Amino acid sequence: MSETTDKYMNELKEWLLETADQNLEEMSGFFTARIEGYEEHMSIWKKSYERFAKLLPQGCEKILDLGCGTGLELDEIYKIYPDISVTGVDLCQSMLDKLAKKYINPPKMICMDYFKYDMGIEKWDAIISFESLHHFLPEKKKMLYQTIYHALKQGTVFLLGDYVAYCIEEEELLHKVYFEKRMKFQIPDEQFVHFDIPLTLKHEKELLYSVGFSDIQVCDDMEEAMIIIAKKK
Repeated sequence: MSETTDKYMNELKEWLLETADQNLEEMSGFFTARIEGYEEHMSIWKKSYERFAKLLPQGCEKILDLGCGTGLELDEIYKIYPDISVTGVDLCQSMLDKLAKKYINPPKMICMDYFKYDMGIEKWDAIISFESLHHFLPEKKKMLYQTIYHALKQGTVFLLGDYVAYCIEEEELLHKVYFEKRMKFQIPDEQFVHFDIPLTLKHEKELLYSVGFSDIQVCDDMEEAMIIIAKKK
């Protein structure tokens, strides 16, 4: 383990110890409670949103945004593709309400669990997600990735911007704490909670390969995160 990773892991362990007695917040409620300062908080990703938008293949006419929130990635996408057709799915209505106020003609917005959303078959020119999927276990993500793969047209892409674990130790530790907290506070299995459980880049790519994506590229210019381009040939 490198000195940087060792320092990071020590700080993570200290934080987990300090927050050991804190319950996990329900996902939608977590974001609703922080809606006023959300975009300012996420402004640290400004360059990453710009980068994300530029990685969309030219010619995209119809995209699906999973966990669209207030549309910070869409702000940059619309600058490049002002006429693009967007459907955004998010669990938090307050986020979508804020998104709706941004544009005269806002994207189509659907408030629901995107794991349950019917994406269709070979329907989209691109499916995107930014800083959302690190809240979910690999088994659940694999099912979603399979759905995404089938919903994309041939020759199109799944564009994922998300946190990745520094190392396998971080991945395993966060998953361990996640399960312990769910058990300690008797959180129902079906309830989404706000707690980061990112995978290592290796494991994230393995999930994508396992559902059929054959060409996966990684852009590593995001601090503590990656942009992954998974192509469906």
